[in-house]
Amino acid sequence: MTANPDLLRALHIQARACEQFGSPFNAALLARIAADLEAGGPTRALLARWEATGLKTLFDDGVPIRIANTFNHLAMGGEDPALTAAWPEPDAAIDAEAAWAAARAAIGLHFPMLSAFLDHEPQTNEVRRAGGLLGGFLTVAAETGLPLRCFEIGASAGLNQFWDRFRYDMGPVAWGDPGSPVQIGADWEGAPPPLQSVEVIERGACDRRPTDLTDPVQRRRLLACVWPDMFDRLERSRRAIDLALASGVEVDAADALAWTRERVAPQPGAATVLYHSVFWQYLPAETQAGLTDAIREIGARATDQSPFAWLRFEPSADNLALIEVKLSLWPIGAGRTLAQAHPHGAWTRWIAPGAI
Repeated sequence: MTANPDLLRALHIQARACEQFGSPFNAALLARIAADLEAGGPTRALLARWEATGLKTLFDDGVPIRIANTFNHLAMGGEDPALTAAWPEPDAAIDAEAAWAAARAAIGLHFPMLSAFLDHEPQTNEVRRAGGLLGGFLTVAAETGLPLRCFEIGASAGLNQFWDRFRYDMGPVAWGDPGSPVQIGADWEGAPPPLQSVEVIERGACDRRPTDLTDPVQRRRLLACVWPDMFDRLERSRRAIDLALASGVEVDAADALAWTRERVAPQPGAATVLYHSVFWQYLPAETQAGLTDAIREIGARATDQSPFAWLRFEPSADNLALIEVKLSLWPIGAGRTLAQAHPHGAWTRWIAPGAI
């Protein structure tokens, strides 16, 4: 039996994306997985459940990055000492060929564990995306003059609930507590967003399958979604986990549409913000339509004293490698694009007119 050509193509596309986004190790790993799959190696049994799946569904389900994360998860846990020893470490030379040889051997030794990991879709909770969202939160605060109520859908572990407790370095300007354990540095182009103090008086978040940070098994799964040669991302994530736990993080296990209808409504004396990041593309079309309708219905109930904002950090419809930061604010103004950004938040280009 020949390998699924769509799966091979998806692995190669993801490999190129990893190279483009700064993970040559993951790029090399995925290229070797594809070669092994095509040759009928042990990855074929591991990926058998997708042997007839089309390209769009493979990416909707995050399959290419899911398989890379699977080996990362095993390496992080130490159950396979040879794999752990071959895996990337800070300040050490990376040998992708040796790492792949250990990963390939691990398939036969740890097949049930690897297969079980593949059952769960990726839930990367990229903290640096808060740098792109920040400009939206600041814009809402500046234009309404009110404290914020912030509600996140597709929140994973809820790390970005605490965006206002991070420190942001935007080149010539900065925002947030200089002593924050979570430092968000990114290349910034254009004028800064409206820099001012912000008070968050309420937080809420939901996810279909939230990560419980109090469970070390689930924390490990979350960290396994950080690409293994991106050590700064890993350290930032660990610090954000510690901050979230200290802050009493809570994420409701709920469908985003039902939760939004139940929890999110304008409230006098505050600006209510519904936000999400790299989440929308994974929703079925009917859920996207339902959420859009629900959000517009909430917006129709907003007033000057109880405004409502929809803030999103999502890929452009024309280019999935380019993020657009968009804001709709009721009843004050029409929807607009505030910024463009890197998918992992490595840079932000502020393009909103009137930014100060």
